[in-house]
This record gives sequence, structure tokens and C-alpha cells, in this order.
Amino acid sequence: QVQLVESGGGLVQPGGSLRLSCAASRSIFSINVMGWYRQAPGKQRELVARVLSGGTTNYADSVRGRFTISRDSAKNTVYLQMNRLKPEDTAVYYCQATFVGVNYWGQGTQVTVSS
Repeated sequence: QVQLVESGGGLVQPGGSLRLSCAASRSIFSINVMGWYRQAPGKQRELVARVLSGGTTNYADSVRGRFTISRDSAKNTVYLQMNRLKPEDTAVYYCQATFVGVNYWGQGTQVTVSS
């Protein structure tokens, strides 16, 4: 099993930055995929960014060039650095991990981009 604990959400003005953190309960190198998803009101949950165990990263077109996913193996933590935030980035952000074919989710953290 994998437990995921997110932190770092909040309210930010358009153009601002936030960094989300996701701490895993086991070595992140033992986890096949770790990623960030988001869900806005009335919309489906969508992939934002993910990192594979070998280091390959993928991004949604809407965030490429603004968001960066990274990991710290010493802390078993994955980060999502979000720059140049837009109102349409407002959503609940969820950390996700795929381990031995099972998907695990964090509790979610709210990100609100508004002036």
C-alpha cells in the first residue's frame, strides 16, 4: 500500500506561483508512476503531470511550460511547481501513485487563482 499526503494549496493571484508537495509512505523509486491530477467544479478529473520511475515526465498541454513536476528521493516526496497561474487552474489537486498495478490517491488540496 501507499499513503499520500498533499500540502501546499491555497489562494494566489493570477500570474503567481505555488508549490504542491506529495509525501509518500514508501520509496518513490518503488512506485511505477507518481502524478498530479486536478478536478474543477463540474468537470472531470484530468491529468496535470506525472513522472515515471525512470524519470520520464509528461504534462498536459494546458500546463506545459508553466508547471514542473520533480521528486526528492530522500524525502519520498513529489512536487508540482506551478508558475504563471491562471484562473482556469483553479481546482482541487490530487496526488496519485501507481504501485503494483493499484492506483492510490491523496486527499486533495484546493488551489484557487483569483484576484
